[in-house]
Amino acid sequence: MSINSKSSKSFKRLENILIIGNGGRENSLAWAIQKNKLIKKVYLIPGNAGSERINKCERIKIDINNNNELIEKLVFLKIDLIVIGPETPLANGLADFLRKEDFKVFGPGKDGAKLEYSKSWAKEFMRDANIPTSNFWKVNSLEEAKKIIYSSSTPLVVKADGLASGKGVFIPDSKDECLKAAESIFNGKFGNSGNLVVLEEKIQGPEVSIFALCDGERYKLLPTAQDHKRLNEHDKGPNTGGMGAYSPAPLLTEDYLERIVREIIEPTINELNKKNIDYKGVIYFGLMITKFGPKVIEYNCRFGDPECQTIMPLMDQNFVFLLEKCAMGNLSGDEKIDTSGKVSGCVIATSKGYPQEYKTGLPINIGKIDSNDCQIFDSGTSLSKNGELLTDGGRVLSIVCQHKDFDMVFEKAYKNLRQINFDGIYFRKDIGHQVRKNFSKEN
Repeated sequence: MSINSKSSKSFKRLENILIIGNGGRENSLAWAIQKNKLIKKVYLIPGNAGSERINKCERIKIDINNNNELIEKLVFLKIDLIVIGPETPLANGLADFLRKEDFKVFGPGKDGAKLEYSKSWAKEFMRDANIPTSNFWKVNSLEEAKKIIYSSSTPLVVKADGLASGKGVFIPDSKDECLKAAESIFNGKFGNSGNLVVLEEKIQGPEVSIFALCDGERYKLLPTAQDHKRLNEHDKGPNTGGMGAYSPAPLLTEDYLERIVREIIEPTINELNKKNIDYKGVIYFGLMITKFGPKVIEYNCRFGDPECQTIMPLMDQNFVFLLEKCAMGNLSGDEKIDTSGKVSGCVIATSKGYPQEYKTGLPINIGKIDSNDCQIFDSGTSLSKNGELLTDGGRVLSIVCQHKDFDMVFEKAYKNLRQINFDGIYFRKDIGHQVRKNFSKEN
C-alpha cells in the first residue's frame, strides 16, 4: 500500500498498539504490525509464550472484563489503536465499551458480531439480503430436529447456533448421525451455544475464505485463502478450528472474485447499513464454490485462524494503517497492498487428541529452523517456571512460509516441522495439496 507524505504525517501518532487475544492469529497480527517503523510498541492481552519473541512486543497480564483496570492501563500505555482478535470479546460488546471511552478500535460492535455468534441470525440476514446460501431450518428441540432430519431426502449439516471455537459444525453421512449430532448439541456439548440448532442442506464444492476490511461503508479485500478444516488427510475426520491454509487461492480468478463481490460482499455491507450496523472491522466470508455459483457457508466477525497467520506475512509495512482507517471510518477503498508477488502457506501442529481432549504442559523442542521467509507463530504455548516452552492448547504452533511458488512454500514448511517435536505432535501432511504440483508425485 503506497502512502504519500501527507498521509504519513496524518498517521504519525500511531505508535502504541494493543492486540487482544492469545493465539497464533494475534501473534501474526502483532508480527505484521511491528514491521511499520512508526510503531514503537505492540502490547498483547494476554498473548502467549511466543508473543514476546516478536520485535517490539510485550504481554500484559490484566483481566479485560475489569473495566476500570483495563481503561487505566490503556490510558497509562497511551494506546493509539486496539485490535480485538477473538470472537468472544466482540460478542460480549468489548468494542462498544472501548469506543465509548474514546479509543480507536478495529473490531465490530456486538450488533455486527452477531454475524458470527448467532448462525440463525446470520442465515436470516442472508435471506433478507438475497445473498446465496444453503437452505436452512432453526430448531429449538430434538423432536423438531428429528422431524426435519428424517423428512429430508439427504443428510443435513448440523450446527450449534452460538460460538463453539470452530467445532460446532457437524457434517454427517447419515440421518442417524445427524440426529446424534443434534442430540449432543442440545445435551450441552457447547453449553448455551447449543440452545438453538441450525440444520442446513448439504452443498458441495471447494471452500474458500475471503476477508474484507470494513470501515462501516467501504471495504478493502485481503488476499484470498483456502483453509483445511478437517482433522485428517484427504479432508476426513471431525471439523477443527483449522489445520492449515494457503494464500492466495488460485481457484478464485479475477472474474469470479468480481462475481463474489457483486453477489455477496457488497450486498452484505449494504444489508449491515440497512440495519444501522456500523461495522468497523474485518468480515470473514466462508464460501463454497458450488456448480450453481458461490454460496456463503458462514460469516466470522474476526480474522480466521489459520488464514490470518498465512496472510499476514504477505502484508507490507503499512498494513496497520488499513486497520486504523477502518477504525476511524475513512477507508478510500483504493488502498494498495504490495505482496511482492509471493504466495504463503501454513501448517498447524496440534496436540494429540485435538479437537477432543488433549494434554497440556508438554515440553516443546525446536531445532534448527530455516527462517528465510518462514515464521513460527505460537498458537497454544506457555512457559514453565524455568522458561521452558510448553504446549498449552489444542493447536500449538503455526508453521508459515512464503515463496514464489507453493511447492517451495510447503517444502520449507514441512522441513521446519521436522525440526519441531513434542509428545504426541500431529499435523496433516497434505496441506495445500490443491496447489502443490509435486504432491501427487510424492504421495
